[in-house]
Amino acid sequence: MAQQHLEPTGPLAGPVGTVTGDALAGYLRSQATEFLRALRQHRESGGAAAGAEDPADAARALRRSVRRISASLHTFRPLLDADWSESLRPELAWLSGTLGMEHAYESRLERLLLALHRLSGAVFPTQGVGATAHPAPDRAPTPDRTPSPAPDRGNLTVGAAKAGALLDRQLTLARTRAHSTALQALGSSRFHAVADTVALLASEVPLVKSASGTDLHPLAAAAQERLEDAATALPLVTAGHPYNAEALIHGLSPDPSPHPQDAPWHQVRLLLRLHRYAREVLSPAVDVRLLTAGQCLDRHRDASEAAAAAASAARTPRIAPATAYALGVLHADQRHEVEAARFAFQQCWQKQAVST
Repeated sequence: MAQQHLEPTGPLAGPVGTVTGDALAGYLRSQATEFLRALRQHRESGGAAAGAEDPADAARALRRSVRRISASLHTFRPLLDADWSESLRPELAWLSGTLGMEHAYESRLERLLLALHRLSGAVFPTQGVGATAHPAPDRAPTPDRTPSPAPDRGNLTVGAAKAGALLDRQLTLARTRAHSTALQALGSSRFHAVADTVALLASEVPLVKSASGTDLHPLAAAAQERLEDAATALPLVTAGHPYNAEALIHGLSPDPSPHPQDAPWHQVRLLLRLHRYAREVLSPAVDVRLLTAGQCLDRHRDASEAAAAAASAARTPRIAPATAYALGVLHADQRHEVEAARFAFQQCWQKQAVST
């Protein structure tokens, strides 16, 4: 496959004006302000009569600001006080990961139950009758996507309800634990130390002395180059085959480790996020193509983790054969979703290379 380059667009295209460390300081101050606003919203909505969505919305807003601050500390670290930056980054990663787990388990359960319904026609009590009328929201239709093997619907329907109940128990328990962990984290001295540091960042950014006269474009371009190199190195030959044999053998093996084929794609997803946030520092303009590419890789991550959850449930001791069969079909379906997301990303990436 020919090498694909994401040529500079928007703020990185053609002759550009100098954007210095002052812009970075302004961006970090604005993200720190967003963090403090979201934290206040979370505290106000936690025990009040506000809508049930408010705490979740506040947690998402916290994570958005944390990710952007952390990414900026990574991309533009030569312009920031090294000791301060290196001590804060792991704390921001801990906070973002802790706050994201509850939502991840909730979304994974919803995705798997919707897929089971789509495959078997069964109605699960946790979904409700109304919810079953909607297709899975994250499916990425592709023109030449190889369809999943048609399951034995009779056997699948028998095992699907028990498979859904098993997944519901396991993932709801995991979600409950993640919720408790997040609450404990938000009340911990570790979190308060992070919040205090971010609060100071809202008023004073510890830049090095030379930052005010340093152009940000070379550092942002380096983030883009890292993304291009990683995307070019994606294992398209092996991983591009729909539900290849290596994926099947590994996914249903007793080994609970992450799927080895998925790791390079997850890395590209993270590098794409770093590139997007670096562009935000340079200009508030939104590049829709980068957003679309990121959404493809988000779907890839979600399907990969859902497939792993189905495989993990299938390894539960002493489950009925029909339940194991339903979970196996579900695993295969989600691995097909992984391939569909990869195809969609490749198409998006190629269009960017052609149009630039």
